Amino acid sequence: MTGILVASRNPKKLAELRRVLDGAGVSGLELLSLSDVPPYPEAPETGATFESNALAKARDGFLATGLPCVADDSGLAVEALNGMPGVLSARWSGRHGDDEANLQLLLAQMSDIPDERRGAAFVSACALVSGDQLADEHVVRGEWPGVIARAPRGAGGFGYDPIFVPDGSDRSAAELSPQDKDAASHRGRALRLLVPALRALV
Repeated sequence: MTGILVASRNPKKLAELRRVLDGAGVSGLELLSLSDVPPYPEAPETGATFESNALAKARDGFLATGLPCVADDSGLAVEALNGMPGVLSARWSGRHGDDEANLQLLLAQMSDIPDERRGAAFVSACALVSGDQLADEHVVRGEWPGVIARAPRGAGGFGYDPIFVPDGSDRSAAELSPQDKDAASHRGRALRLLVPALRALV
């Protein structure tokens, strides 16, 4: 069994990667979270892009533990806000990880935006670092297009899921089952692009 560090304390992210690996028939990987390894200094997410933040987190995890490390940086890019909140999604309201405050602020900023200009996309960059050479680094990107609803709907998911309605759906991301969300979501799309590199580690 090969151990892989997922640079997150969010059990939903580990479960999502496990479902992607199971769906691809990849076995022999033990997924560990930041809660399963000794604490180490984590660099602040100061990159200008999702890709640079994900790669920095994956490098930190690999260097600190010696384990292959998967990290993601994701957020919501809203067309009417010139791609914001983008890399600032988790701290849009000024407090990191306050999902409700972030969501309510975004809704307030979008209150005067007409339906035809409410386009947005969830974006996820996922990085895998398994060695200290550039050849041992993989960075992929997944996008999930949709629109911003006018009010939250649904109790599933997290973050901005209750106000994001994917293209082709009449349900918000928070109203989808975990399996339906995996099949379509930005992180699911990015993680599936990482599967060949993860399979090579087994």
